Amino acid sequence: MGPGAERDLPALPGLEAAAGEAFRALGMDAVADDTPPAPEELRPFLLSGGLLVARDREDGPPVAYALLEVVDGCLHIEQVSVRPDHARQRIGRALLERAAVRASAEGLPALTLTTFADVPWNAPYYRRCGFRPLAPREETPGLRRLRAREAAAGLDRWPRLCMRRDLETASWQGK
Repeated sequence: MGPGAERDLPALPGLEAAAGEAFRALGMDAVADDTPPAPEELRPFLLSGGLLVARDREDGPPVAYALLEVVDGCLHIEQVSVRPDHARQRIGRALLERAAVRASAEGLPALTLTTFADVPWNAPYYRRCGFRPLAPREETPGLRRLRAREAAAGLDRWPRLCMRRDLETASWQGK
């Protein structure tokens, strides 16, 4: 598990589409049918160091990935996708932990994300990973902009929320 590479970009849309199929079982076909970002849309994450990938083997294709970006001084988890045949192997959690290590090393105080409130592998899962729901008054301007973009894309048909995981930053741990 580590930083993504240019060679990973073509595989990521298919990986995300496969991961999204699980939403059909919840009647969220529109989420499953959403077109994943194309490689050129993912390239900025790669170039900024915000693409993490997990592989079965060093030379293999990605089996999971995370997209990261700094939003309002916190490391924001834009996306986490795991191929269905690799689900329930703690790969998503490992990507989150890797993001936490990076954020802490950079002196960022928290991880943030937006997610579906009632989807079992979304908000309930992230709670188990140390995230807490944010009250609307706690949402930063950047998170509000992200939520507005999600609402415009139709994702508010299902309850959504912002979440935060506070971190111990390396800056005060003697780094």
